[in-house]
Amino acid sequence: MSNTPSLWRAPQLSLRWLPVFRRNLLVWRKLFVPSLVGNIAEPLITLVAFGYGLGALVGQVQLGGVAVPYILFLASGSICMSAMNAASFEALYSAFSRMHVQRTWDGIMNAPVQLDDVVLAEMLWAAFKSLFTISVILLVMLALGISRSPMLLLAWPLLGLVGIVFSSVALIFNALAKGYDFFTYYFTLFLTPTMFLSGVFFPRDQLPGFMRVISEVLPLTAAVELIRPLFMDQWPEHSLRHLAVLLVYAVGGFWVALALTRKRFKG
Repeated sequence: MSNTPSLWRAPQLSLRWLPVFRRNLLVWRKLFVPSLVGNIAEPLITLVAFGYGLGALVGQVQLGGVAVPYILFLASGSICMSAMNAASFEALYSAFSRMHVQRTWDGIMNAPVQLDDVVLAEMLWAAFKSLFTISVILLVMLALGISRSPMLLLAWPLLGLVGIVFSSVALIFNALAKGYDFFTYYFTLFLTPTMFLSGVFFPRDQLPGFMRVISEVLPLTAAVELIRPLFMDQWPEHSLRHLAVLLVYAVGGFWVALALTRKRFKG
């Protein structure tokens, strides 16, 4: 009988992920300005172009029998999409560079730091960068007066969870990738359909029946269903169900990513 531990064993975590997280933070500080501009420019341009341009044509959107200004509808969905994109980009391209190209992970594991802690640090770091990005975007939205709801205080930690979810899922593809080109499949076949099926740009009740069923199980749908009512100063319906969906993706995604990363480093 083999004594080799299972790749799917429970994560063996310690506080040694903190120095890895701090190392990424110190490196990022040198690239703070271009990184920030790169992360917030596209979502803000999208918000202004679609929110004010297309919004002038659309006017209002009917959401549960309530007329909602399109700029508010779009802003509450696009900030979830921004959290998804920021977390995914960091957990794919940047993490892959540290893992495969620069061999930073190998250097770190020469110290008494386990692979499990490195993967956890990468997941939390990507989620942190995502949260930082959407915090800036949220401040811009507040400055524009898109929403002044006090319930937006609840949106902030929820958006942090969204970052954790998509960081965990992206690390699965990071573990499988042989090169940067592989990530095209993730963006094209998963993230792009997710953006259009999750109610970011238009209400999901406009979707055909089978697409609406698919959208129900997407993590971005759960995020939008939780965040959008907070922008409207309302409590989200079925909040526990949507929160459970995000937690399942976060825990399950991290577990699968860790197992696949263990397999990669074993080979």
